[in-house]
Amino acid sequence: MILKRSFKKGIFHLITMLFLCAGSAQTQRYVNFTNASLSVALDGIGKKITGEATYMFRITDQTDTIFLDAKNMKFHEVYLNDRKVKYSYNGAKIVLHKKFKAGKEYSLSLSYECTPKQAVYFLGWDDTIPNNEQIWTQGQGKYSSYWVPSFDDMNEKVVFDTEITFDKNYEVVANGTLIETTVNDHLKTWRFDMQERMSSYLLAFAIGKYNKKEVRSTKGTPIGLYYYPEDSLKVAPTYRYTKEIFDFLEDEIGVTYPWQNYKQIPVRDFLYAGMENTGTTIFSDAYVIDSTAFADKNYVNVNAHELSHQWFGNLITEVDASSHWLHEGFASYYALLAEKHLFGEEYYYWKLFDTAQQLEADTRKKEGQALTDPKANSATFYDKGTWALLMLREQIGERSFKEGIRSFLETYRFSNATVDDFIEIMENASGKDLTLFETTWLKATKFPVKEVWAHLRKSSEVIDAYLKLQRELSTSPEANEVIIQRYWDATNSSEFKKRIILAYNKIVPIDLLLSAFISGDLRTRQALSLLQGKSVSELVREYESLLDDNSYVTIENALYTLWIYFPEERTRYLAKTKGIIGFSNKNVRQLWLLLAILTKDFENENTKAAYKRELLSYTAPHYPMEVRQTAFGLLKDVFWYSEQNLKDLVNASVHHSWQFRQYARSVLDELLKNAKEKERLRKLLNDLKGVELSFLTNKLEEE
Repeated sequence: MILKRSFKKGIFHLITMLFLCAGSAQTQRYVNFTNASLSVALDGIGKKITGEATYMFRITDQTDTIFLDAKNMKFHEVYLNDRKVKYSYNGAKIVLHKKFKAGKEYSLSLSYECTPKQAVYFLGWDDTIPNNEQIWTQGQGKYSSYWVPSFDDMNEKVVFDTEITFDKNYEVVANGTLIETTVNDHLKTWRFDMQERMSSYLLAFAIGKYNKKEVRSTKGTPIGLYYYPEDSLKVAPTYRYTKEIFDFLEDEIGVTYPWQNYKQIPVRDFLYAGMENTGTTIFSDAYVIDSTAFADKNYVNVNAHELSHQWFGNLITEVDASSHWLHEGFASYYALLAEKHLFGEEYYYWKLFDTAQQLEADTRKKEGQALTDPKANSATFYDKGTWALLMLREQIGERSFKEGIRSFLETYRFSNATVDDFIEIMENASGKDLTLFETTWLKATKFPVKEVWAHLRKSSEVIDAYLKLQRELSTSPEANEVIIQRYWDATNSSEFKKRIILAYNKIVPIDLLLSAFISGDLRTRQALSLLQGKSVSELVREYESLLDDNSYVTIENALYTLWIYFPEERTRYLAKTKGIIGFSNKNVRQLWLLLAILTKDFENENTKAAYKRELLSYTAPHYPMEVRQTAFGLLKDVFWYSEQNLKDLVNASVHHSWQFRQYARSVLDELLKNAKEKERLRKLLNDLKGVELSFLTNKLEEE
């Protein structure tokens, strides 16, 4: 009897495991999940989630199993139609075993807990800095199944209602309309209602200390603009043009915004610039800026890109990665159109010019990729994807293009589509065969260089003039200075002149540089701030004037250049720029601190020691990763890292952001080439624990 039971259990386990392994590539076409109610409570300090999920579904074809994706969870109770049900779980999928009948509706309820390794990020709970605690999600590429039993399949779309319980002193933002809050002692529950189906990778929430400003689109959609309480003066420059972008996209796309409301929430150390969760964009707080920073680095393109995804990616979702163009190419294209609407045609064509140059270079290096390649890089999906839509519009005409876009969105709304589906609809809208377009733009790896440059020359006089300048400088027997002077005098384009300065500064006459300074144009002067050489010495007063510009990029560049070229004036330059912080990465402040420390006779040694402590402190984990990376970069070429800096570097090497983690590891690799630094790192092992200890131990063993 015992042997028989063991045998049955072994066979049952084997069958289950085979199913689970196959399930990683499976979809459940015989199950139609329709609605979900999610309830989660979060523990910030423990980085833990306890939750309940209830799904309603209908069986379309008889089956013995259904499954949900669920990573590293512990299940307490699993009920089917209010009765306990037999299930198997392998750490990745939970599989229900029952004879499900075709045409019947079921209710599945799961009670669980988890400590997510991905997709949910807990920041600030390990330090003593007040009010910097955050919790936020990032489902794309990592999947929401790390924090809620759901679907690692974009084709499964469900109406999700969510309730989240957390400390009442924080703000919780999630998909949908906030319909109710209740308070129980120190806890508060926020209840959010969704009305339409969406893919579960677009589930999102953000928790932190936030205030909110609300505006409305022309058609009445509520738009919530969230910000940290201390950033009230940055709301206007950060969210500048948000309503205009929203109204423009609704009009240009021709389909009403498909969700109940729209929210934008900045978070610290986000993995990307932004993420278009359904109705709820989470974005990097590096884009939270003041008015001075707007000219250098603003949120406009990211704002428009993520909002465009609410139609292209969220309303209609790709079937698989071979149709990823339907997400990123479309969002990039419509974001660029929004920028054209705001900033004008010249801005638009110069951005196209820059992407065309890069894509042409990729083709020359034989690194071009097809838009239907699921493994294509971001330049292909975003930039080549933008060009493909632009040229499609050119080929079939604006009227047919807009009609086709509307038809595509209406036909596949709240469902999934492929590139082939899109092409079919555009052929029907235009009455044209798009086979050649498909071959040239979607399937070919080469970038259609001749077609692109012909379009730019025809569409933009200033681009045409710049290309003629480039050709003349390489082919004409006329003196380069004379050619540049002629083109300079013939244009009023500051972007044109900026590019002349950057590309040909060694042959640009001094009097032209002087006229560029006098023009007062911010972009041109920003280009001038990058120059070095004899022009700096000949135009010293003009270069000094750059320190007064409303541009943190210009001030940073000019301060460094002037400090290098005129050592006798260093104290004056430092006194003039003292107190300027710069971007959120403190670019000006950190450079200023370094130069102040290195400048002889500038302030006293006690003050300099304080400056050094401040600069060294910026590598600490409680600072945003942009601040930390700037500090690591400045320090490594000038000072030995302190013991604490080394600990911070190890901490950065296991950071959740792969870009920052990669940077920190590259710095660490350089240090390990130095025997003295390697020994200093080895001594840190006694002070480290957890993932930091494991990482450094393995790293030292590799050397």
